[in-house]
Amino acid sequence: MSTKLTLTVDKTIIEAAKKYAKSNGRSLSNIIEEYLKSLTQDKLDESEFEISPLVESLWGSVKPLPNSIDYKEILADELAKKYLK
Repeated sequence: MSTKLTLTVDKTIIEAAKKYAKSNGRSLSNIIEEYLKSLTQDKLDESEFEISPLVESLWGSVKPLPNSIDYKEILADELAKKYLK
């Protein structure tokens, strides 16, 4: 449900924002709504999900692979070993 919001913003900023919105095929309301959503979404995401104690205890136990390793190549090799014996 949409609710009307009144803001006080410098006139030159409003004019520039309207031009920006028009050039991107969006409404100024939509841009502001998306911006406000992006500001509050992280906080909503954090409060929505609780991390279980088991998952917390595992945090950091898996080390990231070096960039030089190609996981697709490793997967192909392992599948070849499994199915082409």
